Amino acid sequence: MSPVFDCTTPEGRQDGIAKATAGVRQGELVVLPTDTLYGIGADAFAPDAVQRLLDAKGRGRDMPPPVLVPEVRTVDGLATEVPAYARALIERYWPGPLTLVFKAQPSLMWDLGDTGGTVAVRMPDHDVALELLREVGPMAVSSANRTGHPASRTVIDAATQLGASVEFYLDAGPVTGGLASTIVDCTHDRPTILRRGAIDSDEILALAAEHLELPPTASAEPTPEPSGVSNDE
Repeated sequence: MSPVFDCTTPEGRQDGIAKATAGVRQGELVVLPTDTLYGIGADAFAPDAVQRLLDAKGRGRDMPPPVLVPEVRTVDGLATEVPAYARALIERYWPGPLTLVFKAQPSLMWDLGDTGGTVAVRMPDHDVALELLREVGPMAVSSANRTGHPASRTVIDAATQLGASVEFYLDAGPVTGGLASTIVDCTHDRPTILRRGAIDSDEILALAAEHLELPPTASAEPTPEPSGVSNDE
């Protein structure tokens, strides 16, 4: 059975972060808490580990995982052509339940799946997640559940579905969020809501409008979800 580390205690958290960091660097998987749901994570720059993540979820390459980052400045290392409205959204909502889709830096040596040259990025608002990310660097993280099954709000939920396919479980207690992040496509001149989530879509578009000189009544209706966007993340 894969070890579970009690991250609600200083000793358990220190031990869990250290062992999970070493494991992720070797291509292993970890279940970690975030501010929305529990996630299953891998080193974003380890293609074999990312494929293991997809396999653990029962997911194909047509639904690549988003990337979690420890700091705002990491965005410019992963993405290109970041528009002013996206930077305004980052300043207002990060760390938090907002995922932004950008054009990926073409020089990056990684393979997240069939991304179409884009990358979905988020900075979670959870101390355990951020501590792990600061040690490991950007991680590919998807919701800790089998595709089509309920998202995990506890480590027990995650372990029941993923079992030994994950090497490490970081238990920080039940997550307080429970709603998936809102996803916004920032690859064009104007933002598009790809998935409604924890942050109100109208609020997001109103803030973006201030940086585009668009009318604040811009439609918040989501477009059909593209490949790679799932309601369980």
